[in-house]
This record gives sequence, C-alpha cells and structure tokens, in this order.
Amino acid sequence: MSRRQFLGYSAAAGVATSLLGPSMLGTAMAGSPEMNAGSCATFWGIFKLQAQNGKIVKSEPFGKDSSVNEMTTNMPGYVHSPARIKYPMVRKGFLKDGYKSDTSERGKGEFVRVSWDKAGELIADNLYRITKEYGQDSVYSTPSGWYMLGKVNSAGACMSRLSNLMGGFVRAVGDYSTGASQVIMPYVVGNMEVYSQQTSWPVIVENSDVVVIWGGNPMNTLRISWPAPTHKGIESFEELKKRGKRLIFIDPTRNESIQELGGEWIAPRPNTDVAMMLGIAYTVHEKGLTDKSFMEEYTSGFDKFLPYLLGESDGQPKTPEWAESVCGVPAKTMRELAEVFAKNRTILMSGWGIQRADHGEQPHWMLVTLACMLGQIGLPGGGFSIGHLYSNQGTPFANAPSVPGMSGGKTPEGAPTPIPTARNIDMLLNPGKIIDYNGRKVKYPDIKMIYNGFANSHTRQPQRESAIRAWQKPECIVVHEMFWTPTARMADIVLPISTPAECMDMTTSEDGRFLIPLKPAIKPQYESKPTFDAFAFVAGKLGIGSQFTEGKSGAQWLESFYNQAMADAKRKGLTMPAFKEFWDKGEILEFKVPESAKTWVRYNEYREDPLLEPLGTPSGKIEIYSNAIAKMGYDDCKAYPSWIEPTEWLGCEKAKTYPLHLMTSHPRHRLHSQMNHVKALRKLYTVQGREPVWISVEDAKARGIKDGEVVRIFNDRGAVLAGAMVTDNLRQGVVRLCEGGWYDPIEPGKSGSMCAYGSANVLTLDKGSSKLAQAVNANTSLVQIEKYKGKLPEITVFDAPKGTM
Repeated sequence: MSRRQFLGYSAAAGVATSLLGPSMLGTAMAGSPEMNAGSCATFWGIFKLQAQNGKIVKSEPFGKDSSVNEMTTNMPGYVHSPARIKYPMVRKGFLKDGYKSDTSERGKGEFVRVSWDKAGELIADNLYRITKEYGQDSVYSTPSGWYMLGKVNSAGACMSRLSNLMGGFVRAVGDYSTGASQVIMPYVVGNMEVYSQQTSWPVIVENSDVVVIWGGNPMNTLRISWPAPTHKGIESFEELKKRGKRLIFIDPTRNESIQELGGEWIAPRPNTDVAMMLGIAYTVHEKGLTDKSFMEEYTSGFDKFLPYLLGESDGQPKTPEWAESVCGVPAKTMRELAEVFAKNRTILMSGWGIQRADHGEQPHWMLVTLACMLGQIGLPGGGFSIGHLYSNQGTPFANAPSVPGMSGGKTPEGAPTPIPTARNIDMLLNPGKIIDYNGRKVKYPDIKMIYNGFANSHTRQPQRESAIRAWQKPECIVVHEMFWTPTARMADIVLPISTPAECMDMTTSEDGRFLIPLKPAIKPQYESKPTFDAFAFVAGKLGIGSQFTEGKSGAQWLESFYNQAMADAKRKGLTMPAFKEFWDKGEILEFKVPESAKTWVRYNEYREDPLLEPLGTPSGKIEIYSNAIAKMGYDDCKAYPSWIEPTEWLGCEKAKTYPLHLMTSHPRHRLHSQMNHVKALRKLYTVQGREPVWISVEDAKARGIKDGEVVRIFNDRGAVLAGAMVTDNLRQGVVRLCEGGWYDPIEPGKSGSMCAYGSANVLTLDKGSSKLAQAVNANTSLVQIEKYKGKLPEITVFDAPKGTM
C-alpha cells in the first residue's frame, strides 16, 4: 500500500458503512436555519467556515498553518458555484431510450431532472443487466482522484466497496501522478518511493549544502497535500533561502518557485533530463569523483551500466558535449555541476513531471544512479528524493494514534484484471487488444458501462478527441459529482454530491499532528447527498444495502473510527477526549512530534547495515542494472537507465511542423481541475477569461503575438484558445499551459472541437510511457501557436448546462 493510499484512504482498519435513507448528518442540524461555523479541511488547507442563513460567507484559515493560499480563502465561491449540480439528472435521450439511446448526444444532449429513486433504479437496472449479459469485466470504475477528504466519505473506498460486493469491476492500477515511477522504482530501490516518507525537513535545512530541484515547482505543488496540509514543505524551502543554501533549479521554465526562492536556473530542452544526467555522470566518473566503496557495497549492476555510459556498448560516449547536443545545456555547466554535487553535501530532489513523459521510467532511475555515484544516499542532507516536492513529505510525523477509515472491502476471487490508469481510453476504443505491462500480457475487456464515482476524467486524460470517441461507446455512464465538470456533461446519469462544507466527517493532517473534526457549516445543498450516503443509496437499490452498511449510520461509523483511534492512543500513552466531547467542542486535536522524527534520514538504516536492512530488490541492493527487466526484453525500457528519444521533442522531425514543446505544469490557484469553476480565483490568472499560456519573448515576436492577446494553440490532435503571457521566464521553443483547465468545446460532444477556454489535454499525447509502466505521457507534446483573429467564442463551461437549474 502506498503512502498516499494509506494516508488518504486509511484502509487499515475494517469496513465502514452507513444506513440507507436519511443523510448521515442525522439530527446534527435538524431544525437549524443557520449554523455559524464549522471546521473543515480539503487538500489545500485546514480552515473554519462561517455560514449565515444557510450560505457560506467566509473561510478562515487554521492558525497553525504556515502558508495560507487563495484556494483556502475562496471556499464560499467553491460551494456556491453556478456550476453546482443540484439534483439527480438523466440525459434526455437515455431517459427515453435507455441503453439504445444515441450516445453521440453525450456532452451536448439535454438533461432531465429525476428523483433519487428513479436515478437509483436506472443505475441498478443497468448494472444488473450489463453484468449478467456481458460479465463483470464489462463495467469500468474510473481511477481515483483528489475528490474529498474524510474517513467516512472516501469516494475511492466507497466505489471499491460497491464494486467488490457486486463481484468486482474493471479498475485502474497506478495513477496519473507517478505512474512510471511507481513501476520502475520497486525494481531499483525495492519500493515505489514516490509516496514514501522522506528525510525530515529539519535534517535537510541543517545539513544540505546544495539542494537541486530537478523538474519541480514546490511553491506550487506544496500548496496541496494528501491528506490535509499544514504546508511545512513551503516553510522549509523558505528557511533554505533564508539560510543562504545553494538552490539549483533544473527546469525548462523559470517557474514560480525560482522567482520566489531565487537560486540558479538551468533550462534544458523538455524530456532530455536523462541525457543531462548522463553527461554529469560521465564527468563524475571521468574526474574520479565516483564513490567506489559505496557503489561496491550498496549497489548492483554498475559494471553493466558503465559500458553504456562510456560508449563501449553503443559507440557513443555520454560526454557532456554529447549531452549538450541533446539537452541544450552547455557542456561546461554539466562539468561544473559534477564538481559541485560531489564536493558538497547534495540532495537531488526531483519533480514528478519529468516522469510523466515518453520513456518516463528513465529519469528517476538515472537520478538514483547519479546519486549512487556521488555516494551520499543515507547521509543527513544527501542522496536523492522524489517525494519532497509533494504532499509535504519530509514533514516529521507526530506520535499520534492511527485513525482508521473506510475500507473498500475484500477483492472477490475472479475479479477482473486491473488496467493501467493511463490506458483506459485505449481500452475503451480497442476491446480485445493485448498490451505488454510490467512483464506480463494484459487483454483489454469490452466495456459496456462506466461508473465514475470520483474523478474528472475528461480533464485528466490526454488527447481529448480520443476520449470523446471512447466515451461514446459504452451503453451507460454514471457520474457522481458536485459540479458540472466536463466529465459530468458526458454522463447518462448524474448524482449530486455534497461538498466538504456539508458533510460530517473527520480527517488528519499529512503528518498526523492534527485530528480535525469536519463539522458541516450548512446542510447538504439542494438534493445532494454526502458521498457515502449516495453509494449506500445505490447499494440499497441493488439489493446489497445491508451488506454495504452493516446496519450502521455514517455518524455511528465515524464515532467507531474515533473510538478505535482513542484505543490506539491509550496503547501509546496518549489521551483523547470522548467522541461526544470531541465533536461537540469541534476543536482540532494536536499531537506532539518527537525529536526522533525530526532527525530521521531516509536509507540511513540501509547504509548503517545493508545486510540486516536490505532493500526489497532481488539483490537487496540498489539495482542500477535489473535482471528482472532484462528478462522482459522490452525495446523501450532497457535493463539499465538510458536515453531513449521521445516520440515528440524539439529534436525530432515533427518539430519542423510543430516547433514548440508544450509543458503542462501544475497550476498555482487550483488542484488539478478542482477550483477551476471558482470565478474569484480565475480572475487571478486568466487572460481575457481564458487559461494563460506562457510564451517566450522571441517566440511571440516571431508570430506577431502581444501580451494579453488570445492565441490558438494547435497540433494534429486538436486546438485550444488561450491568453498569451509573453515572458522571459522560459526557454525559447517552450510554452507552458497548465493542466487541469476545464474542457469547453465550441461544439459540445463533437470530436475534434476547439476548446474555447484552454484545456491542455486537447493537445497532449495518449501513448503509454513504455511497455513496462504504460504510464501517462502528458509532457511529451509538440504544438504551434498563432494569433487568433476570429470572433472570440463565449466561455460556457463554468455555468450549469441549460435546463439543469
């Protein structure tokens, strides 16, 4: 189980259930026309909501949060958005003709309001019909997303529980964030690494001389966390700056972190990080800077990698001069970096963006290899990290009780084979196709129904044109949602879900330091239901309500989770108030962080005694060469880290037609696609109401584009409009359009329609990273840009579809 799964889903303890019928709020708000305040938490902060006459009017940040952001303070606009889904809705054609309806109407067809009973019956009827006629592998439950915090209202766990009680649906394995590294890192270091606890920040701040941020933007990405953030990572980067530590950023853009923290900026061509690492590694070896004793004792396979590095196996030495021809960074710079890295206590912190690319397995494998050559892994402030830039990993863990939460239950025998997350559109379009995946063959099922319980798939998935065609194939599509996202608009049946401001629950901070009661400030709006209640309702219509709920209300399960945590606290010598006192007071509980947590160093135990503390690899060591991968014989992932030319990059033939490399970076004022519907936040960053695209001064001048003008970004996969931000904060030949912008087609439901707002995934490539991981390829895309001269189309995606109010 990954750190993200453990902290987010808290699946370690038992099965959580809820009663059918009334909301899990029970009598907590009965007869209350208004409620003054409620504590709340989301993936972007902890706060207290103030409500008046049933409406959120203010969001006050948690006093012990070191870095408050605009997402936290704009919760009123989040909850009371014009995009809110108010009632159960069914596509008009589906209501009339059922599974025989015209599926090309998805995305543009009219919706009709129905009762919860009617919607539930339609879902149950189609689930039973399809699984009976086509089998369990005909239903696909979409991959999880950052939906809502809480121990009861875990959408991913609810979906899994419903699926497992039905015999299992086709599910996704891996995720969009770290799909390539999740697969490659267990072969290299014995675990996923991406969601593992990292060296404590106080150790980094005290001991690191050089901090390298490779392909990351921590002052953006550390605004969010899984679970609730207190933003200690941002605080720690600010402390590094204050202490004058040497910060080196390697990124094609001079991103917000570089602008705020200062430091040195080195800008390689996108997707060429491996070549640059190889050039540095060559210099480390050439100058005799390799820590040979570390390599001999703690690593395996360097002798098989070295011939590739030196060019003995392929005739091309990976010299800095060769690397310069690929990545565009001067050879002199790479030689200097090799000296700096080797002669100082250096930690190489990598972002996840460099592995969301073609052959994305290679960058983090090569990063570990370079760190091994430097010999500082397991030392305070040294080595490598692919976690510090996300979810505030490195924040010392408190001595706190384990807080259980909802479980998806046991996967039934004979359940369908999972499909790699990023290959779901390929699966829908090509039933029966066989692909390679992580050493085995996977056959795509023929999907007849999609059950989307918790994800905005049509903003997450690359290559929008293919996604639209794919979602027009199934006989039935169900979506649970709070807002009319591009995904909800593609559904046949839509169930309205309550926001965090309306749900009774609890959660913890990312470091376990705080236990937060999530007290609803207002009642569930319109006809929405909390996530758990919605799934329990559907389970009831399926005739499995008693198995799903086990006769307990959501409030009762919440209390039971708390009591289990209290029992664990007692075992640890900690005290907690009784549940009633905890809930009635509504105060956040705080647990102390022990000094030992503040001094923890990742891989220190392994370095101290590699025989007694071996890694989870076949050799027990860090594997620079993998025999397991060698046996797979893949042509796009060798047995050692290597430079493999991407499908699209600035050095390929296609760049003559589409000469700009598109970076789909993480946005600053939203969590992926969440919060994009909040008007007050969009005013902070949009240009003429559209998603901003960074373009260099030189590239803009060559195209006659001025700052603030609307431009058309296009390639052979589609086109979007965006607002030009002409800047010197990125390398020439590179443009940045942040991911997560909602898809707003000028012709809804039509494949290939231009997006009026600026959704990056209209332009991105839907191709697996390699046969090993089959991960997402979102940062491997070439585009062209031109000034838009036509009449500007209206932006409509942030308002509810006509007839749904």
